[in-house]
This record gives sequence, C-alpha cells and structure tokens, in this order.
Amino acid sequence: MTWSSALRETARAGLTVERAKLTPLVAVRGAAGVAIVIGLMLWLGNPTLAVSSAFGAFASGLATFQRSWRPRPVLALAVAVGLAVSTFLGYLAAADHVLFATLLTVWTLLAGMAWAAGPVSGLVATQTIAVMLVTVTLPTSLLGALEHAGLIAFGGLVQAALIVLLPIRPWGEQRDALADALAAEADYARRLRHDPLARFDPQPLMDAREAAELTPRQARNRPRQLGGPRGVAESIRPVLASLADPVLGAPAEGPERDRARDLLAAAGAVLDAVARAIRWGRPVRLPAEAVAALEVPASGPMLKGPARRSAYRLISLLGDAVDATDEPVRTTPPQAGQEHRHLPRPSVPRLAPLVLSAVRREARWSSPVGRHAVRTAVVVLAGYVLGTALPLGHGYWAPMTSVMVMRPDFGQTYSRGVARFAGTVVGVLLAGALVAVAHPGEWVNAGLAVLCVGLMYLLMRTGYSVVSACIAAYVVFLLGIAGGSWSQTVQARVALTLLGGLLAMAAYALFPTWETPRLRDRLADWLTANGRYGLAVLKAFGSPAERRPRRVREALLASRSARAAWDEAAARALTEPVRHRGLSRTKERAADAALATMGRATMLMEAHLPDRDAEPSKGAEAFAEALQEALPAAATAVRERGHLDWTGPRAALTAWQAEVGDEGVAVRGADLLMDALDDLSEALSPGPGGRNRAARRP
Repeated sequence: MTWSSALRETARAGLTVERAKLTPLVAVRGAAGVAIVIGLMLWLGNPTLAVSSAFGAFASGLATFQRSWRPRPVLALAVAVGLAVSTFLGYLAAADHVLFATLLTVWTLLAGMAWAAGPVSGLVATQTIAVMLVTVTLPTSLLGALEHAGLIAFGGLVQAALIVLLPIRPWGEQRDALADALAAEADYARRLRHDPLARFDPQPLMDAREAAELTPRQARNRPRQLGGPRGVAESIRPVLASLADPVLGAPAEGPERDRARDLLAAAGAVLDAVARAIRWGRPVRLPAEAVAALEVPASGPMLKGPARRSAYRLISLLGDAVDATDEPVRTTPPQAGQEHRHLPRPSVPRLAPLVLSAVRREARWSSPVGRHAVRTAVVVLAGYVLGTALPLGHGYWAPMTSVMVMRPDFGQTYSRGVARFAGTVVGVLLAGALVAVAHPGEWVNAGLAVLCVGLMYLLMRTGYSVVSACIAAYVVFLLGIAGGSWSQTVQARVALTLLGGLLAMAAYALFPTWETPRLRDRLADWLTANGRYGLAVLKAFGSPAERRPRRVREALLASRSARAAWDEAAARALTEPVRHRGLSRTKERAADAALATMGRATMLMEAHLPDRDAEPSKGAEAFAEALQEALPAAATAVRERGHLDWTGPRAALTAWQAEVGDEGVAVRGADLLMDALDDLSEALSPGPGGRNRAARRP
C-alpha cells in the first residue's frame, strides 16, 4: 500500500462514526462521579481544586469503560493511585523545566512499556502522563501538591464507591462474553448446513475463557448460569464440524445429509436460546421444532459411523448446556467440592511479577512495545519543549495530544491523530462559541463540563472523533471554572493539538514499527502451534492409554493464541505503506487458508478421540513422529523463505493408508491435515504456481 492510500484509509477510519450499543445508566453513573467531585470542591474549596480533582474523577471513570474482566472498582482505584503519584512527582519537578522534562521523559518511557501488560494497562499509564501534564500547570506549593494529589485520588475513590453502591447489571460483561460465544457457535451451526467447510472465528471463545478467569472470592459470588455452559461450548464446536464434514461426517448428499442439516439447525436454535437465557438471566425457552429435531427418529434417515457418534455426542452436549443454564440458584452456602471449577485468576499482588516479566520480555529494540515506548518518550519531550517555547499558552496540549493518540501500531496512531484533530476543532469551537455568547459562571461551567463528560461516556464506542469533541468541550468548560480565557483556549487548543498530532505522525513515519516484515514470523508461530495441537491429538490415537486431555487442551489454546496473533498482525499490515517482503497478499491469503484447514482437520480428529481402552494405532504414532521431526525445519523455512519438505510425513501417511486403507477417523483426518500442509507449501513456493493436489498424492 502506498503512503497516499494508507493516509486516506486511516483518515477514513478515524473519522468514521459507528452505531454502537449505548449504556446510558453506566454513563450517568460515571458523569455523576465527576459531578460529585466538582460540586464538593466548588462548595468547600475553590475553582482550582475543582479543576484538579475533576481530572482524577474523569480519568478514573474513563478507564472503567475499557474492556477488562477485572472488577471495575479495582480499575478506578488503580487509576486514582497512578494519577496521584504522577501528579505529585510532577509538582515536585515543575519548578525546574529541565528536571520536569527529564521526569516526563522517564515516566513516558515506563508508561509506554506498560502496553506489554495489555491495552488496559497501557491506557491507564497514558492517562497518568496526560494528568501530569495538565495539573502541574496549576500554581501550588509542596503542601498544595500533596493536596492536589489527594484530591485526584479522591476522584477515583468516588468513582469506585459509586460502582459498588450503584451496581448496574452485575456480571454483565461476563454474561455477554459467554452469550456471544454461544451465539457465535449457533451461527456456525447454521452456516455449516450450507457450507460444511465454513470457518469459525475462535475469538468469542477466547473472550469467554478470559471472562471465566476468577479469583476464589469471585467464584463464590459468580451467578450459577456462568458456571457450566462455557466448557460445554468449547466441546460443541468440534462436534458440529465433525457432523457436517463430508469426509468424517455425513455424506455430501442424500438422506444422511438432510438429517445432519436438521440437527445443525436444531443445534443453532438451542444454542441461541441458551445464549439469550445467559445474557438476561432468564430460564431457557427451547423452540418445540428444535426439541423434536433432536429426538432420535423411530424410522427414516439414520446417520451411520462417525456421523452417528457425532450426532449422539451433539445431543448430549446440548442437553448439558441447557441443564447447566437452568440450574436453580442455591439458597445455602456451597459445600466443599460442590462448586463448579473455575479458571484461577491471579490477584493483584501475584499479578505484579507477571507484569514485570512481560515488561522485561518487551524491553528490546526489536519489540514493537519497546519501540513504541522510546518513540512516545521522544515525541512527548519534543512536544513539551515546543509547546513551552511557543507564545500560545497551554503548551501542555501538544505533548498531551501526542501521548493520547500514539499506539504501538501505525493504523491506530494515524487514524486517532486525524480523529483527535477533527474532534478537537469541533468541540473547542462549539464550547468556545457558547462561552463567548452566554458568559457562564462557575456553576454553569461545571454543569456543562459534567454534561460533556456524560456524552463522552455514552458515545465512547461510536468513534474517537466523537470522544475527542466531547473531551475538548469538557476541557474548555473545566478551565472556564478557573477563569481561563475562552478565546485563548480556542486558539491554543487547535494549534497545539495540530502540532501534537503532527509530531506523533512524523515520529511513526521516521521511526516505524511495521508488522509487514514480521508476517512470516507470525505465520511460522501459527504453524508450530498448529503442529503441536496435531501432535497431541495424533499421539492420543497412537497411545490411547496414555491420553492426556489437558495436553490436547493446552495445545488447542496455544493454537488459538497464535492464530489471533497472526490475524492481528495481518490486519495491521493491511493499513501499512510498506512493500511486502517475500509474502504477497495472494500468498498471505493462501497460507492463512492452509493453516486454518490444518487446525480444522486436527479439530475433527479431536472430536473422535478414542477411549483409554481402545486399540493403539501404530500408523498414527508413526505419522506423529514423522510430523514432529519435520515441523522445526518447516517453521524455519517459512521464516527464511525456504522450501517446506513434508517427505517424511507423506511417506508415513502412505504406509499407514496401505496398512489400514482409508477407513477410520484418524487416517482420514491425517490425510486432510497432510493436504493442508501441502497447500501451505504451494502457497509459499517461490514460483508463480504450484502442483495440484492430485499430483501431490502418490
């Protein structure tokens, strides 16, 4: 993609306003926290204290709207503590420009590294930089610095208290995540009726798993509807695919295919009913047609072989999902061993070593997070120096704009930069015009500021340009409380926002972190993870007595994570103005399809894992050993643009087929897996074309 195309696409993305699900009650609660803090400070203190404390309540409320599975009060308190510490340190260094610039640079570097712990941590750290830049402009003494830091922490404490005192749909995020996963599987079942090879996006299942990670205390208070269906949802997906597959399930045409379609339609209806019940905390209401379709018919078309086993397994799992969702609420405390098992989530003290480990892992020159931290620190320092030198006043707006728009990837940085400038111009002009015409007093300015905060919380998910407009108007009204000139605010805000956005964009152009050259590494990681998943399943066929379900499960989760990393990298690369180095768009799409097929073939085999007392398969064991030997060299070949050699696995599969024929789930699945690996070789071959599949077969 050329630079002109990349700029056009990112600008369009930044200015796009989307329709999103609104949460008015949550927005009102967040705005109420800001209103309480401003009102108390105006009543008991002075306008300067009101402005300082309002930033703490605003930033704490903003963080609680981010996608996180941790309790919202904890997020609000964490932001409050971070804001208080950064504000106090900023006040201590504010008297000396050199000392403050040094502190700002070091703090920004550390905040940039916080992205290694996740996007929520990165956002919280970003807020601490913004508040440090704003609040230190308010004149004060050392005792005043302590007072301001305490007031900012008080703002976060108020937001946390409101979340506890006014809970709005408790466990709503967790309910939505689980319901979304079940609804995604319902849609997958319906698509399989018409396309037996339909692809499934595992992201909803990954989100549901993250939402299910709980501390022991949270597990005791978790609604019973959230305790069982997730595990059932994980098991249903491979069974659906196995039933619909024309090789390992029902034939492509005929009465058995019609029966499979009926079962898939009924499964979709049942999963949708369970999803609705979980989302809204209601009993499950099953459609009569779906219940009738799931009953084993006394006569008529009957499934055979693996398809029949898949059908029985599907009916059983759907029954488990309904039973787990309809489980009555207990009125007595749970006894030992009666609770559903939950995925353990580390507490905050135990999370600290994990965060430090992630930061150390990303503290290298080749890391996108490490480069983002260095890039942001340099830009914020340059913005602070230029903003201070320019005779506009409010010089902190330039570095604050830069730090708020900069992200570790090109697309988000440029789209947010355009959206920030456009939203700021609109917000400042509208708010400035209102102030110029009406000349509102302190309390009216406070009310208008709270209104802007409420609108921002309400419309946060519609687009960053809308959020920027609300924030710009909020700042104008907030500074109006302290007596700031509206005309100077408009001029300085627009000019310095443009300067900060241009600095951020120029930094990414001069010191980029492109995903495009890393695509082959991501692809090799996905191949390796898929290979481990396939090996875990094949070894279960080779040695059923030594089958380890946990090993298969861990390999599946690693495969999903690698696929998600690949999808994210490929999506980022689409917006980058970089020539593809060894992996064209055509090869990228073909390789993606091949590895997705490889994962699907393994999943089909997983749906038919043998019992521990089943007969071992020597062919599966030999094929697994050959594949294990070939995978490291293949991953290296993907990274270094070499030739992928699958001679060993192909020979082992041929010997296996010669021994047992084409019967059996394992050998059929291995054949599909081998075809996917051959497709990968063809997709990454240096020539313009490749051998067809028929020619690859011996």
